[in-house]
Amino acid sequence: MSNIWYECKVKYRKTDETGGQKITTEPYLVDALSYTEAESRINEEMAAYISEEFKITNIKVANYAEIHPFENADRWFRSKISLIAYDEESGKERKTNMYVLVQANDVREAYDNTITIMKGTMGDYTIPAVSESAIMDVFPYFSGDEGELEQLERFNALKASKPDITPEIEDHMEFVDEVEEETIA
Repeated sequence: MSNIWYECKVKYRKTDETGGQKITTEPYLVDALSYTEAESRINEEMAAYISEEFKITNIKVANYAEIHPFENADRWFRSKISLIAYDEESGKERKTNMYVLVQANDVREAYDNTITIMKGTMGDYTIPAVSESAIMDVFPYFSGDEGELEQLERFNALKASKPDITPEIEDHMEFVDEVEEETIA
């Protein structure tokens, strides 16, 4: 059974870094079977995070074929993947677009993560676009079965992992310019 993802926009009062409060609307993704279930699930999920009142301003079906969390990543990116098929009747190439949501720290890493998830693909494809998504968090559906409990824990562990901060590597190598090379010789 394929997943149906609903994008739910939640409006609430948020406290910023300076201690001031402002009203903000943020999109979240919920895996559900219907709009009604999506509304119920987003209410349940947001009640755990927001202590004050909040309002669901919009629910719509999201156009994502797959969702892929990655370890040590904190933002969500939308990757457009064009699957290329050869139409034997007309003799032309036909492209079919699909969108995946991948977790990464920047656009380059999102592109690399998209290539990673497409590694087992037998057909040809291109990745014409990768852009940062406004999605704040993703809430997949799990029925509570024992087999799915492990899957839920793995998904949440990947989603919650913090990015590794690697120190910038200093380059100590010296290169000789062509002009300097000629004067040396």
